[in-house]
Amino acid sequence: MGNLYRSKAPFRLGIAGGGTDVSPYSDLYGGAILNVAVNLFAYATIRPLTDGKIRFIHTNEQITEEFESAAQLPLEGELLLQRGIYNSMVSRFNNGKPLSFELTTSMDVSSGSGLGTSSTLVVSILGAFAEWLKLPLGKYDIAHYAYEIERLDLQMAGGKQDQYSATFGGVNFMEFLEDDKVIVNPLRISNHILQEWAFDTVLFYTNLQRKSSHIIEEQAENVKNKKTESLEAMHRVKQEAFRMKNSLLREELVSLGEALNTSWVNKKKMARHISNEQIDTIYETAIRNGAMGGKISGAGGGGFMFFYCPGNTRYQVSEALNELGYGKTLPFEFCKKGLTTWTVKE
Repeated sequence: MGNLYRSKAPFRLGIAGGGTDVSPYSDLYGGAILNVAVNLFAYATIRPLTDGKIRFIHTNEQITEEFESAAQLPLEGELLLQRGIYNSMVSRFNNGKPLSFELTTSMDVSSGSGLGTSSTLVVSILGAFAEWLKLPLGKYDIAHYAYEIERLDLQMAGGKQDQYSATFGGVNFMEFLEDDKVIVNPLRISNHILQEWAFDTVLFYTNLQRKSSHIIEEQAENVKNKKTESLEAMHRVKQEAFRMKNSLLREELVSLGEALNTSWVNKKKMARHISNEQIDTIYETAIRNGAMGGKISGAGGGGFMFFYCPGNTRYQVSEALNELGYGKTLPFEFCKKGLTTWTVKE
């Protein structure tokens, strides 16, 4: 029996600045994002094979694809991320020689949930390959490599924050500059503040899945066309990222809650489909029952929302949201560790 090469990478909540990591905004004006990893993960396991096959198994959607081992796989079909990663791995790290293996992937949340699912899955798969092939890749290398595969090789619309959050874990303030330059500033938040922040946060799954690429493409168009309202909203959303970072470092969680509300008002102006009637109802219900502020995580249109609920208001907010009849609250904690890989005997 051989070895199994495993990895897991955490999903994230986009606290502030979301959308400013997307080109052309980040190239023209510089982006800034505050995010935090949570204990919900994307997992990958590689089992080397000797039968000359390649097998991809994605358990969430119960999809299996099998191929004869080849240097390049066609970029069509359902498991595009897996194919794109394999093609890149072989050409970049295996001298163009085919590999034979079974790759099994799973996620604690479904695709399109606003927690950075596809990018986190890419990071996790890259981690499993790095563990198997003993690749000398640091955190910045893996995050940037994941970005290149998704955005350049596979031409998938999106930003740059998710790959870095999944790789680094913890609470990060990230800056995005021209020429794809990214600076990750891990924030040193004292443990009691981190615990209180998590305790005061209610995470709610809206049961609405969405394709973030449409929203992201509209945001990018608005920047290109210098659409004033959109652009000004993005500038304000970026300012909120700086403001919230300072609130956290000064241990002022209440002003974090206030800033979340302002951030949400501005985020809705960045593109038309970020909010809708159901999302507005969820938001108003939370505020009415004691939440101070909140927002949707990710591009918008569905997926997860989270709310800052000071004191003991989390209980009333959770109850009111669960009574709406759509969606559900989810227990979670913040996660200090990023991508983790290990080897085990089968």
